[in-house]
Amino acid sequence: MKNKKITRKISQGMYVLTTENGGCIVDAVSQISAGDNPLISVAVMKTNNTNELLKKNKTFAISVLGLDVDPEIIKTFGLNSMRDINKFESVKTKEEMNLPIIENSLGYMICEIVDRIENDTHTLFIGKLIEADLEKDNEPMTYAHYQEHKDELIKVETEKGECAWVCTVCGYVYYGETLSEDFKCPICGVGKEYFKIKE
Repeated sequence: MKNKKITRKISQGMYVLTTENGGCIVDAVSQISAGDNPLISVAVMKTNNTNELLKKNKTFAISVLGLDVDPEIIKTFGLNSMRDINKFESVKTKEEMNLPIIENSLGYMICEIVDRIENDTHTLFIGKLIEADLEKDNEPMTYAHYQEHKDELIKVETEKGECAWVCTVCGYVYYGETLSEDFKCPICGVGKEYFKIKE
């Protein structure tokens, strides 16, 4: 494979996927049927806590992020796990059909899970759209925009002498002097060779 970064040219958006007791940033969201209740698919990494929750829950919500999104939303839902922190404590949400929706997002979709497909790294959850609203008709953030501006969106600040290892794939930050040889990113699963150090 010469350069898999070409996949970043696939037109995708940036979203916060939420379900009961959890949520994460996702980009692989698609409408895969039409009609009054179209089917919406979303791919979630198997190592992600939200994947486990979706297999127990019946519904999920997708909040659509705009270009003016607060970077803290991306940091909170993209670089942390609900196994470690309560993401909803630091981000403003509202409730729709018993699911948390990100405030100031462009709008939301609520889906009832009807199927799922497993592959080697992700689960593709397929949901029937049962509720939705467009709240702001602004320009959505694309995955390409996120990749181009990732350094500023998830800017890492460290105290003098503190080492921060940043995953170049998802942006997760590990604080520590060194990374062990078998270190894997807890968010996206890549090895230590994908981390760069910031001091």
